[in-house]
Amino acid sequence: MKITGDYHTHTIYSHGKGTIRDNVEAAIKKGLKEIAICDHGPAHYLYGVKKSKLFEMREEIDKLNKEYAKDIKILLGVEANVISYDGTIDVDYDIINIIDILLLGYHYGVTPKSIIDGLFMYMVNPLSKIAPVYREKIIEKNTEALIKAINKYPVDIITHPGSKAKLDIEKLGKAAFTKGVALEINSNHSQLSVENIKIALKTEVNFYINSDAHDPENVANLEKGIERAKKANVPIHRIKNLVD
Repeated sequence: MKITGDYHTHTIYSHGKGTIRDNVEAAIKKGLKEIAICDHGPAHYLYGVKKSKLFEMREEIDKLNKEYAKDIKILLGVEANVISYDGTIDVDYDIINIIDILLLGYHYGVTPKSIIDGLFMYMVNPLSKIAPVYREKIIEKNTEALIKAINKYPVDIITHPGSKAKLDIEKLGKAAFTKGVALEINSNHSQLSVENIKIALKTEVNFYINSDAHDPENVANLEKGIERAKKANVPIHRIKNLVD
């Protein structure tokens, strides 16, 4: 298998250790044709990128694309955050209009849209792990929030689905396929797990295997994700950034 692109990498603009240039040069060394820079959305109160910084990143990436035009294509993206169970995310159309790719996921450390959203995110979600009575309800709410989000916004990839919030993977996969949204097999997180990949395969949804690199050395390090995909017997044509 050959990796054509890594569509989930972080830089010093959020909590990565390398610059955009560092990630790009690492990607070139590993033979990638594309790399996406996807730092955290503004609502992440620890690592979120300020809106103004995303415009600076756009300018920087435009310059680097000219410099490295013969070697690689560089995409500006955002790993947006779900901030409400009504499907609201922390990226508006001022940002969507200047980026090339939109990732979306659940994360800890996000400022919720309302107190009620915060109660479900930070109290009911963890409580459901020890109190089964809440589990079915919160899985339904988490899943519906993502489905509402992909119906509202032009999301390309749902990151590490099931890692930070439990989800109905089959229901999500069906909805994602209808919107042309892919699910991520994240090499830096446990999700999608082999079990959840097999569940997603029951639908027609496609996948990306990404590094979620937080330092340049880990750009294109997809081994763990590829191993899980192989164990789940994912057809190569359903993994959008791998070729035979």
